[in-house]
Amino acid sequence: MARTCDVCGRGPDFGNAVSHSNRHTRRVRLPNLQRVRAVYQGKRGHYRVCTSCLRAGKIQKV
Repeated sequence: MARTCDVCGRGPDFGNAVSHSNRHTRRVRLPNLQRVRAVYQGKRGHYRVCTSCLRAGKIQKV
């Protein structure tokens, strides 16, 4: 599925944008995904990985 991290599975987060007058409209928060060339589970390739997984060292860049 698009816009999800290939390592942790983090995807879009849905909620409300609340204005100063307290009006509610729907909004989407997207994860910060980076396309990296890396080795993951013994396979080398291009992965869409969120920056928190990159910083945590869950994936090894080539």
